[in-house]
Amino acid sequence: MTNEIRSLKARLIGDPLPSEKLEGQLLPKHLALPIFASDPLSSVAYAPQELLMILLLGGMAFLTFAPWVAAVVVLLLVVVVASYRQLVKAYPSGGGDYEVAHRNLGEKAGLVVASALLVDYVMTVAVSVASGVDNIISALPTLDPFRVELAVAFVVLLAGVNLRGVRESSKAFAVPTYLFVGSVFVMVVTGLVRTALGNAPVAESAAYTIDNVEHTTQAAFVLLLLRAFASGCSALTGVEAIANGVQAFRRPKIRNAQTTLVLMGSIAIVLFVGLITLALVSHVHYAERACDLQGFTACATTPQRSLIAQIAAATFGGGSVLFFVVQATTAAVLLLAANTAFNGFPLLGSILARDSYAPKALSTRGDRLIYSNGVIVLALVAVALLVVYRANVTSLIQLYIIGVFVSFTLGQTGMVRHWLRLLRSDRDGSADEPVDRGQVWRSLTINAIGATSTFVVLVVVTITKFTHGAWLVFVIMPVLFVLMLGVNRYYRDVSHEVEADVDTQFGATGDHAIVLVNTLQKPVLKAIDYAIAAQHAGLEAVHVAIDDAEARRLQEQWVEHGIEVPLTVVPSPYRDISMPLIRYIKAHRAEHGSEVVTVYTPVFVVGHWWETLLHNHRGRRIRKKLLLVHGVTVALVPWLLDSSELLYGRRSRPLPGQERRGEPVRPALRRSPQGVSHHDAQEDRLLRSVQRNSLQPVGSPVQRDGLQPRRASRPAGPAEGVDPTQCTGEVHLLVPTPARRDGGRS
Repeated sequence: MTNEIRSLKARLIGDPLPSEKLEGQLLPKHLALPIFASDPLSSVAYAPQELLMILLLGGMAFLTFAPWVAAVVVLLLVVVVASYRQLVKAYPSGGGDYEVAHRNLGEKAGLVVASALLVDYVMTVAVSVASGVDNIISALPTLDPFRVELAVAFVVLLAGVNLRGVRESSKAFAVPTYLFVGSVFVMVVTGLVRTALGNAPVAESAAYTIDNVEHTTQAAFVLLLLRAFASGCSALTGVEAIANGVQAFRRPKIRNAQTTLVLMGSIAIVLFVGLITLALVSHVHYAERACDLQGFTACATTPQRSLIAQIAAATFGGGSVLFFVVQATTAAVLLLAANTAFNGFPLLGSILARDSYAPKALSTRGDRLIYSNGVIVLALVAVALLVVYRANVTSLIQLYIIGVFVSFTLGQTGMVRHWLRLLRSDRDGSADEPVDRGQVWRSLTINAIGATSTFVVLVVVTITKFTHGAWLVFVIMPVLFVLMLGVNRYYRDVSHEVEADVDTQFGATGDHAIVLVNTLQKPVLKAIDYAIAAQHAGLEAVHVAIDDAEARRLQEQWVEHGIEVPLTVVPSPYRDISMPLIRYIKAHRAEHGSEVVTVYTPVFVVGHWWETLLHNHRGRRIRKKLLLVHGVTVALVPWLLDSSELLYGRRSRPLPGQERRGEPVRPALRRSPQGVSHHDAQEDRLLRSVQRNSLQPVGSPVQRDGLQPRRASRPAGPAEGVDPTQCTGEVHLLVPTPARRDGGRS
């Protein structure tokens, strides 16, 4: 531990990890289950609620269809899990549905899947967090006015935990996920045992009836059942995350991913069926609008409890410890379910960036070996959705699962194409390795059933949810599709443009340097020192004169300091610096041919954010224009101001505990009795400034022997057409380099 203060970023997300630690960040099955399966496991907290809520729109009698609708949802979940086991085995690289569709159905199908998955991941975060907040409010109704604020705070918290790394986030999420599974399982078993003993739990809403029942014509009857089925299918969300994250598993990756997938599906089915059963046994009535429940007199001021909260209250008692345990773990796992998206979205983004369909920044691993840019983008979009929809679960869920089933359908269709191609290659004798045709036919059958089933569900979901807000998904997905295709075409054109070929030649034959001078200060002298050290064929300093008096003063200072670099003054009657400088450079190149001109410009390095508002703006504008001039390169010469030491640690204020540990700490500056800094303080500050910016290495003879002048490595003659009497002097001092006193940096 040193006396340097860790940056705020390091304190929030942890110290950077080396690349060789990547294997250590891979997940065993017991940690992979909570991080990848928290979404489908937690969806059992709201999927039964949404299913029963839709059925209740048709009246109390429609609840008798709930077991049959739930059975179809369970059957579909079994089919999807079995289908994705085949996908994991065939495509373990982690591309999931996107890779399958891209390879087997073409680029356009792959981009449709990618856009659907991106939308789905965002909705997973929004719906999971909103549902978690809803369960918190069910236990603590006084928090209802702060619903949106709580949701935003939880998204920020989840993003921060994920930015610390995959392994750390999985450890943080493992305990709540397993507690949720255990507490809900105990609740289901307790409720069923009570029912078997003749003491069935009774929900607080059991006595309520429903007003405003929808008309049940034959068409409305079928549509209502389909809507209930579509809402119940939200229990399938997140199944694809394991297929997208195979590379995050420890070896053997395929077997571990398949095992985790089966465990996830089995647990989700048990909890889903158990909650539907208990809800029907305890007569839970949950309406889309609370005031539609006849008998709920406080509906205008009191939010109705969630389905799982009513079951827990009926089973354990509303004020019991177990009730609050169930509510706390449910809220926790719903909030943490968003972690499935925080893992899947960055991985998918990195694959899209690798294939040049997304900005390359999404493929860069951060300090903690995760794709941090993807985490940040996902958090920002999810927060925007929660704010717009006021963290309302019912409104958000209408946008949900459409993207899921688009990716399901195209992914499974791509797998069918994959197996057919494999059978064809085996028949033609062109297969790379022997093919087990029996196994391939079994996999083909499973994926064909999966593709057909998910397509039917996609049609149902689209029809039933389109007018309830799902139309927005069908607007966003094409926009994402066009954007990704445009990014890919842009990268393709740039790659073609910069590709090396035998025809392109660069015939630079000269080398000239210009040091841009405003006023004679140490940063300018350092820039001259750098230019001299680079040993250019020609070297001059250029001052663009806005004020004639200042220009004359600069020429006098130039002579006084005896700088052996010619100074050229370029007039600027219109007070612009860039264009007169550019015209001067173009005239120079016109005279000397294809000569490379390097322009040295000092730049201040600062430590406070507000200092960036006070420095470097004019220089930045000049450099931006110089980069457009043919044959010109720009060299930035940094000058570290005193505040720049904040970037790597304060000088005088120790961290708590450093003195007790005996760590070296710079002594505080001495001050006079009047409170004014001693003269040594100013010397110390100037000394550190020189040491920060000196070209001399620490401990060099110049520094050991004391304050000595540093001379130019070689004299630089004046440029052509410049009067040398105005540009030279006799003194050779450039930058004084002081002796090393206290181990300061150079």
